[in-house]
Amino acid sequence: QVQLVESGGGLVQTGGSLRLSCEASGGTFSTYTMGWFRQAPGRSREFVAAITWAVGGTRYARYQDSVKGRFTISRDNAKNTVYLQMNSLKPEDTAVYYCAATTGWSTNPDRLNYDYWGQGAQVTVSS
Repeated sequence: QVQLVESGGGLVQTGGSLRLSCEASGGTFSTYTMGWFRQAPGRSREFVAAITWAVGGTRYARYQDSVKGRFTISRDNAKNTVYLQMNSLKPEDTAVYYCAATTGWSTNPDRLNYDYWGQGAQVTVSS
């Protein structure tokens, strides 16, 4: 059973930065596609970004349009950790951010494709 634990959330002003981390245990991290989703109050959970594991030295990353150029997803297989660097934060980025994992080699944004989820980390951006 894979366990995911997020950290790094908090309160930041508009234009600020935060980095979320998600550490995995109980599985072979290097063979999972890792994703980040978020859920704001009263809204459904939405895809933010995903990154595949490397095949032939190539990894693929995908982003929701609203975060392109501001957020960066990365992974460190030696630390079993995936990161989400969030820059130029906006109040509309306020949400609970969830880390997720799937054995599929795809950055498909459908949350139903993901098998494992973390407990979530609150990110609040003040205006």
